[in-house]
Amino acid sequence: MTTPPFEKQTEIEKANKRKYFLEGLSAKVFLACALLSVVSLALIVGFVFYKGSYPFIAEGYSFIDFIFGTDWVPSEDKFGIFPMIVASLFATLGALIIGVPIGLFTAIFLAEIAPKRLAKLISPAIQLLAGIPSVLYGVFGLAIIVPLLQDNFGLARGQSLLAVILVLAIMMLPTIVTVAETSIRAVPKSYTEGSLALGVSHIGTIFKVIVPAAKSGIMAAIVLGLGRAIGETMAVILVAGNSLIIPTSLTDSVRPLTTNIALEMGYAFGTHQEMLFATGIVLFSFILILNFVLARITARGGN
Repeated sequence: MTTPPFEKQTEIEKANKRKYFLEGLSAKVFLACALLSVVSLALIVGFVFYKGSYPFIAEGYSFIDFIFGTDWVPSEDKFGIFPMIVASLFATLGALIIGVPIGLFTAIFLAEIAPKRLAKLISPAIQLLAGIPSVLYGVFGLAIIVPLLQDNFGLARGQSLLAVILVLAIMMLPTIVTVAETSIRAVPKSYTEGSLALGVSHIGTIFKVIVPAAKSGIMAAIVLGLGRAIGETMAVILVAGNSLIIPTSLTDSVRPLTTNIALEMGYAFGTHQEMLFATGIVLFSFILILNFVLARITARGGN
């Protein structure tokens, strides 16, 4: 017995309504997840800025003295973070100078030069480095890098800016290599084939065609690696030495911004605690400025 036409039409309408309802529900769920991320970020940033700006707005502390002051003595109501800013800048730039070329060349090797069997062996090993807890990097630096520096440079203590730079450079490598390798592999093969057909060598093709084509992904890799270097705390605490001085040498002991927050937040209260939140504001602004600079470099390079 056949189904009457009007009943078939009713079933189709019900199916369409069900489909539209599920699609609308899915869209709302996705929107809620996106809004949750944005709201979470806004709450975190708002809370940090509220707590960190309170001493300057309500208590009359000078923000200029806070940024350019060289004395951090909470018991005497002295809050100057300039040595920590300099230490963070030097540590981050040093890690970038070492980590970015090594990471980029490794990604190029894995994506374009290495045999497939070797690449399949090395790539998972590098990715596993990203899963190692940061404190273990610090322990490695304390047990291996610090004694090496101490013996080779004749230092009383091997905990220094150079040790921080080396540890951060090692920690950046998994992120830079993984993201950059993915970006390089995503470049269409026609680019390589066209360049080789014009008589350009393999190495020339890599650096003149493939790397520029993967530039946005490579810059993303650098930004992600930069974020890990700036925000690292536990590993830095173990190898920095934590001296409140402006570093004038790679062998000087330093205290970066993240280390200062981690060391003192547990027992700080009142103005001292609020100044640590203000240090977080400076760190957050530091990250935004560096990301903006890298984005501008990328945009200028594309013109």
